[in-house]
Amino acid sequence: MYRKITDYLTAWKGSQYRKPLIIQGVRQAGKTYVILQFGREHYENITYFNFETDPLLSKTFAERIEPGYLIPILSRLSGQTIIREKTLIVLDEIQLCERALTSLKYFCENAPEYHIIAAGSLLGVAVNREQFSFPVGKVDLKTLYPMDLEEYLLAFGEDQLVSGIKDCFT
Repeated sequence: MYRKITDYLTAWKGSQYRKPLIIQGVRQAGKTYVILQFGREHYENITYFNFETDPLLSKTFAERIEPGYLIPILSRLSGQTIIREKTLIVLDEIQLCERALTSLKYFCENAPEYHIIAAGSLLGVAVNREQFSFPVGKVDLKTLYPMDLEEYLLAFGEDQLVSGIKDCFT
């Protein structure tokens, strides 16, 4: 299913100024779907980590947040080798781990060759900062909104929209 943000992600991947990317938005807008679909189409492999479904993952970031420390551990946790510029690292529900959010600063500064996309709910990423600072200037930030009419028509077609409208009135 095509989403407009895919064009942005393609440009982000190819940019010489690429930083870790945070995609924020309301729940159920399709953040994870879009990221994983993009990863399947543009990378050799994807390592996916979800802080909501794997609460123990936060302990990895609690110890140290330098890329040189994290990459081997994340590789082991995912069961695959993370390869510079060929592996997309996905950190889902990042608002649940402040240290993971802070680690993005160090990936930007010390390991920009790793492609990282983090996802989190709009409110969680914006507000849930208690101990660690948001990595301002060290990440790219993009908001994904729910599917609009144009995206819907591209995904499902005009005939289905007309059929759906007719069903509302019958």
